[in-house]
Amino acid sequence: MLNRRRLLMGGAVLGVLLVLFLAWRLFFAGSDEPDLVTARVTRGDLERTVEATGTLMPRELISVGAQASGRIETLTVEVGEQVRRGQLIAEIDPQTQTNALLTARASLDNVRAQLAASQASLTQARLSFQRQEELGPGEATSQADYEAAEATLKTAGANYEALEAQLEQARANVSTAEVNLGYTKITAPIDGVVVSVVTEQGQTVNAAQSAPTIVILAQLDVMTVEAEISEADVIDVETGMPAYFTILGDPDKRYSAILRLIEPAPESITSEVDSGSSSASSSTSSSAIYYNALFDVPNEDGRLRALMTAQVSIVLAQRSNVLQISSSALGARGADGKYAVRVLTEEGTVEQRQVTIGLNNNVNAEVLSGLREGETIVISEAASDQASAAGGGGGGGRGMGPPL
Repeated sequence: MLNRRRLLMGGAVLGVLLVLFLAWRLFFAGSDEPDLVTARVTRGDLERTVEATGTLMPRELISVGAQASGRIETLTVEVGEQVRRGQLIAEIDPQTQTNALLTARASLDNVRAQLAASQASLTQARLSFQRQEELGPGEATSQADYEAAEATLKTAGANYEALEAQLEQARANVSTAEVNLGYTKITAPIDGVVVSVVTEQGQTVNAAQSAPTIVILAQLDVMTVEAEISEADVIDVETGMPAYFTILGDPDKRYSAILRLIEPAPESITSEVDSGSSSASSSTSSSAIYYNALFDVPNEDGRLRALMTAQVSIVLAQRSNVLQISSSALGARGADGKYAVRVLTEEGTVEQRQVTIGLNNNVNAEVLSGLREGETIVISEAASDQASAAGGGGGGGRGMGPPL
């Protein structure tokens, strides 16, 4: 009886140990087989792009300045107002320019009067000389009187020509004074919208050295995107390439256009030319170099505004409805240009194939040969215990990742 009880207790202990061993094997020992991260060979569109940050600017942006000095007596526009070409924007106190015009006209009248008197003197000198010629020098008149009449005629002619030149100068002075008076009325050079009022009514402007800006006009129906392309990417970009962008306020709407211009030099070249020093060259060479790529987009609804930030993509190449796989699945490239790709067969084994790749944007790659749509490729692998630790103990075994 005692032996039987001992046998039962020993069997119970062995049973508990067996259960603990199975639990350890099941939950803690793991498997030496690696977990495979896989994906399907799918079909879809593919493109390779250059990414850039751009700034939206109006296609036409003009600073309307003053060419006359004085106080702004009238300012007739406000920010946001639509103006037409030739419309009055501002008027400068015209008193100084009006006085200058009156003085120029008075000088013109004075020269005209002098010219009339000179013409009379010239006519008289011409008649006197004609009489001396008719009398004949050395006969009815003396040689001295003849020469005196000839000199008087030449002097009168020279005076008349000088006054004619002064008359032209006086006319030019009047024209200049009229133009300067016209400068006191500042008009819009284009149809557009007032995007900024720089000088307010009542302020005094001085146009002696430079033209002070009164307002800034813009045509907002067409916007120009100035995309900054790095020097590493600009060699691949050409005019005529398609491009698209989104704005921060509406990232789901895509605006498409065609590259119009790639500026041949970066904006920093202006500081290089202006400074002309080696220090400027060294500072520029140590900073990043960007080239502006320009393209235009219509803006009839006015949704796009000046100085908005644009996330730009310039399309270098694109394919439609092609087989593609994740670029991370590509192995080493052989001498024949093909890539090694591991394929998970229906039997659960992994085989290696040589695959011909077309367009590759470093995210997805176009498959030209070597794979069929729907096949499963291996992207990466990890030991099951490492995968469990990394994933919190979830999903071991040969799994299939989401399709590309």
